[in-house]
Amino acid sequence: MKTVLLIVASLFLSCALPAQKQTTFRPATEWPDTEGKHINAHGGGILKKGKVYYWYGENRPDAGGSMNTGISVYTSRDLMNWENRGIALAVSSDTLSPIQPGCIMERPKVVYNKKTGKYVMLFHLELKGQGYAAAQVGFAVADKPEGPFRFLRGLRPNAGQWPVDFSQKDIDEALALDPAKYANWWTPEWRDAVKKGLFLARDQKGGQMSRDMTVYVDDDGTAYHLFSSEENLTLHLAELTEDYLDYTGKYIRIAPGGQNEAPALFKRNGKYWLITSGCTGWAPNEARMFVADSLWGEWKQLPTPFVGENAKKTFNGQSTFVLPYKNKGFIFMGDIWKPKSLSTSQYLWLPIQFQEDGTPTIPYREEWTLKDLMK
Repeated sequence: MKTVLLIVASLFLSCALPAQKQTTFRPATEWPDTEGKHINAHGGGILKKGKVYYWYGENRPDAGGSMNTGISVYTSRDLMNWENRGIALAVSSDTLSPIQPGCIMERPKVVYNKKTGKYVMLFHLELKGQGYAAAQVGFAVADKPEGPFRFLRGLRPNAGQWPVDFSQKDIDEALALDPAKYANWWTPEWRDAVKKGLFLARDQKGGQMSRDMTVYVDDDGTAYHLFSSEENLTLHLAELTEDYLDYTGKYIRIAPGGQNEAPALFKRNGKYWLITSGCTGWAPNEARMFVADSLWGEWKQLPTPFVGENAKKTFNGQSTFVLPYKNKGFIFMGDIWKPKSLSTSQYLWLPIQFQEDGTPTIPYREEWTLKDLMK
């Protein structure tokens, strides 16, 4: 009897004990939260409010790609130990809602609007039963960073608008393209038509496709939505209204026809840097990098910033966000996808280094701390 009581007591104590505190970042491993459970916040982004970091991400099921819960939020003060604060934006029980169970909600990003005092979430939204055909962006808003967020609407951006760098000649040329003549994809003629605006013109009336995405707030408080569009062939950078809840109609295309997704954008020493991936589904590929002196371009493509063994597959990861850390450096955030069980997907967080000319490089590290950002 004493033996049984001792076993029960030890089991109770082991359950009551908090998870072991994390003291280092260890990419490509299980990352337990403060309860000892693997963090479920994929395709995510970070918001810092005061001394607290908020990590928003996809709360993925063990199997399948659709959502049955919503968007997770975790909090931390040291970026290593994260407390699960639950679901920031929950799926709706309303069967008419765009975010009902069975929809797809990906790559959530939250920004704080100083003028309205609201927290605004944008995310890639796909409707239940439609696969990836809807290609919408979802908007949600909250009074507190942990939520609950209130879903506002889903839409395709910039309906009726042309890129600001399109002349009337460019518009006329795009409208003259006949989709029936380009039914065979990947031919040289088709690629040229894509660059000239084949899909841009097709979607101009109803709004542009919006899939993988991020949100960036510049130094002047202006926010931008950067997303894969035109059948994932071209990136769009679109200016948001002052409340971050709509579009001003001002946008540009980046790398037309270049097949970029998973954008992560940051600024350092007056230059804007953009890290993306190619389009190979869940399979890893070689990351791309772009640089510009202005968000409005011209954007120049550079080689991948990743260096070392397996760099051509981005260390088996895919970009989702770049987090500035105080004034000491930048953290690359990525996901190592496990498509058979997305909830167990791992994370690829690495410190970004900079060459003498300011070009970012990202070598692999099995283990690192925030002190490495100062090197």
